[in-house]
Amino acid sequence: MATGSFQPSGDESGPEPARVTGLLDVLSVAAVVLDAGGRIVFWTPQAEELFGYTAEEALGEYAARLMIHPEHLKAVRSLFAEVVETGRSWAGAFPIRHKDGSTRLMEFRNMRLLDDLGDIYALGIAADHTLLQRVETDLALCERLINQSPIGLALMDPDLRYLLVNPALERIDGIPAEDHIGRHLRETLPFPDVDTIESALYQVLTTGTPLLDQYHVGRTLTDPDHDHAWSLSFYRLEDPGGRVLGAATSVVDVTERHLAAIEADRARRRLALVADASMRVGTTLDVEQTARELAEIATPELADVVAVDVLDSALACRRTHRPETGPELFRALALKAAHPTPALRAADPPGDLAAYDGDRLVTLCVHTGRPVLVRHVDDHDLRRIARDKEATTLLARAGVHSYLAVPLIAHGEVLGALDLKRTRNPLPFDQDDVVLAGELANRAAIAIDNARWFQSVRNTSLTLQRSLLPDHPPHHTGLELASRYQPAQATSEVGGDWYDVIPLADDKTALVVGDVMGNGIDAAATMGRLRTATCAYADLGLAPEAVLQHLDKITCDLEHYIVTCLYAVYDPRRRRCHIANAGHMPPALSRPGSEPTLLDLPSGAPLGVGGIRFETTTTDLGPGDLLVLYTDGLVESRRHPIDDRLNALLSFLDEPDRPLEQTCDLLLYGLRNPDDHDDVALLVARAV
Repeated sequence: MATGSFQPSGDESGPEPARVTGLLDVLSVAAVVLDAGGRIVFWTPQAEELFGYTAEEALGEYAARLMIHPEHLKAVRSLFAEVVETGRSWAGAFPIRHKDGSTRLMEFRNMRLLDDLGDIYALGIAADHTLLQRVETDLALCERLINQSPIGLALMDPDLRYLLVNPALERIDGIPAEDHIGRHLRETLPFPDVDTIESALYQVLTTGTPLLDQYHVGRTLTDPDHDHAWSLSFYRLEDPGGRVLGAATSVVDVTERHLAAIEADRARRRLALVADASMRVGTTLDVEQTARELAEIATPELADVVAVDVLDSALACRRTHRPETGPELFRALALKAAHPTPALRAADPPGDLAAYDGDRLVTLCVHTGRPVLVRHVDDHDLRRIARDKEATTLLARAGVHSYLAVPLIAHGEVLGALDLKRTRNPLPFDQDDVVLAGELANRAAIAIDNARWFQSVRNTSLTLQRSLLPDHPPHHTGLELASRYQPAQATSEVGGDWYDVIPLADDKTALVVGDVMGNGIDAAATMGRLRTATCAYADLGLAPEAVLQHLDKITCDLEHYIVTCLYAVYDPRRRRCHIANAGHMPPALSRPGSEPTLLDLPSGAPLGVGGIRFETTTTDLGPGDLLVLYTDGLVESRRHPIDDRLNALLSFLDEPDRPLEQTCDLLLYGLRNPDDHDDVALLVARAV
């Protein structure tokens, strides 16, 4: 065996520098061969790096003299003899003397060698003890971390097949570690977006850029009925030389955080829904509108199909003893669906009356005054939800799987029910939904209660008001007439506005418009008394100023009421109109071929001031001339000056030959606002 140092083979161009590719390269393991006498016969380049001596300096030298301190020579010779003579290997750490004179602890593995001639040699494999110990510690730490980590870890080859899986990942995906090995990534992932994950991993393998904290939701084999959430991170693995070994994946179970986030988001959305309901439900004193607002706010956040049904007796403001059994008569007020569904055809259309037997769930809800919750609807439940057999079939076709009915209760009275169904939303109703639906129903019930009583009082008021107004034929001698009374839009109380048409002797006609300031039953009663007195004085044939004089005296004796009034008498034979004004708005006059104008009358003081004299003004009223008498509710506005409003009134009278009914509608709809707080009396007369 020739002596010399081991050199890497290569072509004539010279060897390429070796790349650091593995653990042995990292450790720089040196090999040294000694003959039986202890002389160095082989010396690797790593030995030169480790001990400091070149091959020329080391070959042929006694190893003990070259690298061992004198105090350790005896021990070294004993160990060398044991290896050479007995063939027993030895391993351990031993201090050596470096060429620079320093002492360094080396880790050795020594063993006997035999060549083909039977000659004995000793092979020593050495590495730096400190470096080796650090590597061993790192490996032990890595193994412990991998096996005991609560984070799921996996190593994969470049084809994304499993090489290693730790116990945590076994617990996460429910697949034993041995069943992972050799399988492809997509065969084990419980995520619906596995293609996206696989593409991301290939990108990491290509670029080397880690992909961190990727959020994914899925279901595992061990728990297929519930969603779980994981945070995934991907890293590329390389050896010290930069060769790609594969990829590492870490999986952190963040299900609790995911569920907490879902619950927090759900709570935020519900709070927002309640806040939204506070602003959107009950915006008007209209029962149907309030019910529609409730249905719209509950769809689709709370249910896919929403109906609001009110007891017909409650809508009529009839307080009745609610039986615990028996049918109930409901009026459907609102119906809303989040998407097209046959369930809409199964419900009662808004405005319809429907009788539900006592065994129906909505009837049970109003009888008990408690929510009725059916988390999972079956065929028997559908028959108790639907109004009839056909509706049952439609609900089944729509996929109704969960049902909730919540009573509408205001001031201790059950008004109806909020009916909720889920079709596309896969989650069943739960107790949180019951609480939320109850909150919405309570808010809506108060608004519906206010609206129903408002409408009841308003209807009563209008009946009273209209009963105090005259019924007159559309034609009097020499006159064509039309009139309107419109109550205030923003209040349920009756007003004191009135008009009257009184036939007089000699074919004359008295035209009256008045306004008792204020509202309520007292104002209406005062208006009725003044109207009666006006008719009595008109029958006496008194002049307009005299009629107002007598009405002023009567008004002074009333409860401090102030009244404006316009009294006119038309004489068709002379084509003249005699008018007296008691603080009222001036009438408008439109003549064919002329611009409409306001009559210039002495305004006079309102009735009830006392001690004021009134004047009568005479104006011609020829064929086709149009005279418009009105109360201030037609033209007064909080947002516009009165002059602008009077000009607007005149602009609508540009065609005096327009049909009178159309003229009345045009004036009311053109000048009135929905939020007006005053009623209007309008009387239009055209000379013929």
